[in-house]
Amino acid sequence: MRLKLISCEVLYREMCAAAARSPHQVDVEFLPKGLHDEGGQAMCARLQEAADRADATRYEAVLLGYALCGNGIAGLESRTLPLVIPRAHDCIALLMGGRDRYRSYFENHPGVFFRSTGWLERGEDLDQAALLIARYGEDNGRYLIEQFNGYQRNYRQLAYIATGLEPDGSFERQAREEAARRGWQFETIRGDLRLLERLVAGDWDENDFLVVTPGWRVKPTYEGGIIEKEGLGP
Repeated sequence: MRLKLISCEVLYREMCAAAARSPHQVDVEFLPKGLHDEGGQAMCARLQEAADRADATRYEAVLLGYALCGNGIAGLESRTLPLVIPRAHDCIALLMGGRDRYRSYFENHPGVFFRSTGWLERGEDLDQAALLIARYGEDNGRYLIEQFNGYQRNYRQLAYIATGLEPDGSFERQAREEAARRGWQFETIRGDLRLLERLVAGDWDENDFLVVTPGWRVKPTYEGGIIEKEGLGP
């Protein structure tokens, strides 16, 4: 098969490694992490544009290197090619191998904040404060900054997800230093890339993946399977 993969750049190293081991030809397109900051509707619109660009005469399916991600895929439509999406809440679940392990860890570690290689090297490379002020004005921008930063009061631990693709210990060291700076506990946990590898290998078990065929769109359920599909209607 020839597959088109559209992925968040936060998963750059992991997706490249998975695509390199796929038995299929996988053409990869990465979109900026900043899409998450634009809100669910705007993010979905950008993903729709990318999916619609995939040439139906060349590819057999469009793979999404995304999870539900704050409703960023809610309403995403399959128009000419099937969309294949992991059933997960966010990229942390993708890096941990699936929603069940993610849920178990989260329930047993309340107040945990996650970091990964991608989040460290790509998640904070923009001056978020400057962007918000430029877009919304001085007063509104600073208000939004306060709201965005307020989440930090709820965290007590930083967990770094090590996937085995790290070139050295520098990323783990950055995460450990951030935890110390914030006064949080620190733990390194082992990631699991099997879900990403199965995505690009065409192993789309219904329990872990949603296949959205043409004429259908993504519908969040927020329950066990996270996402389902619904018809576009007349």
